[in-house]
Amino acid sequence: MSKVTEVVEELAAPICQELGIELVEIEYVKEGKSWFLRVYIDKDNGVDIEDCGLVSERLGEKLDEIDPIPHNYFLEVSSPGAERPLKKQKDFEKAIGKNIFIKTYEPIDGEKSFEGTLLEFDGQIVKLEIKIKTRKKTIDIPYEKVAAARLAVTFS
Repeated sequence: MSKVTEVVEELAAPICQELGIELVEIEYVKEGKSWFLRVYIDKDNGVDIEDCGLVSERLGEKLDEIDPIPHNYFLEVSSPGAERPLKKQKDFEKAIGKNIFIKTYEPIDGEKSFEGTLLEFDGQIVKLEIKIKTRKKTIDIPYEKVAAARLAVTFS
């Protein structure tokens, strides 16, 4: 499966770059009896249906040309959503000042889940300001201990 995502990334990256769109993530998953190739894209002001359609059309043509997937699948191109995953270091850098959710591989201060404002990221340490009841606390999370991270929507 990872070979499929690598091939699709090689095809999708130049298409997205040409259109001024960021390639966020590629998933190739089986759900029930069907296979789905999901391509998540974004740009500074968000993507719209036209952006998704354009990437889908161009990528679909390239996939038809080289045919890297031997069976039927559904191609879906969409926004990663308001709670987009933070996968790469540059994702963390762009999220400074935003509310994020992090799960860690092992407990830090007895916890494995954290939500708060990303204060800093230096490539090694994720500095997060979290709220515990009425007080704020800053916690340093080693980047290599981050199992999963995403933007977190807050309602004020």
